[in-house]
Amino acid sequence: MSEFSYNDIFARATLALGTAAQEELRRINVCIFGVGGVGSWCAEALVRSGVEHLTLVDFDLVSVSNINRQREATVLSVGKSKVEELKAILLQINPCASIKALAKEFNATSAPEFGLDRFDYIIDAIDSLKDKAELIRCATASRATFFSSMGAARKVDPRRIKVGNFWKVRDCPLGAALRKKLRQSGRLPEHSFQCVYGDELIGEQKGSLVHITAIFGMTLAGLVVDSVYRKSFGEPTSEPQACDQP
Repeated sequence: MSEFSYNDIFARATLALGTAAQEELRRINVCIFGVGGVGSWCAEALVRSGVEHLTLVDFDLVSVSNINRQREATVLSVGKSKVEELKAILLQINPCASIKALAKEFNATSAPEFGLDRFDYIIDAIDSLKDKAELIRCATASRATFFSSMGAARKVDPRRIKVGNFWKVRDCPLGAALRKKLRQSGRLPEHSFQCVYGDELIGEQKGSLVHITAIFGMTLAGLVVDSVYRKSFGEPTSEPQACDQP
């Protein structure tokens, strides 16, 4: 048990957001699918913002090639579970947080096991195209507010990172591939959703840099905080409710 209380740790956040929004951040239940270069920084930002109920989903182990961009990746964590390593880091920020580490793969077969309706917010930071498409379908059919990351690879300019409606994202190969896959499957999302993307492509290989992946992750966390903040004041949010594809 920490010698510091929630109010001690998040005093500055409460000054910015107000007590009602801060208490709501403490109450909400968030799930992040994929805790690599994007999802790991999103998780840290959420916990540093006061989120206490967080589920981390990722079946992968830390590899040496992850060290340049993933929060949990160090020379000491190579070969270990990503979710368990990240959980340990997050509990050093807020030891009272309830962090669930699920070393499982989300796919069409395992999807029912996750009980998505128990979450208030779902964050997609999955790499696999088919699994990402499945999560989009399932998450938008749930009661949760859903935010998604498009591709963060092959980018260097932080000024070209944006937030937008999934169906209106342009100059993002992953977004285009997802829209095509969803349309061809005949199983569209229940409603549209906001996503983080960038309209820059450099080089030919899918390399990625920490300042880009971290901005993607921090922005996703920011969308959750902004949503909670606005709802606490009864303000409208930017979350679309119709599947408003072009």
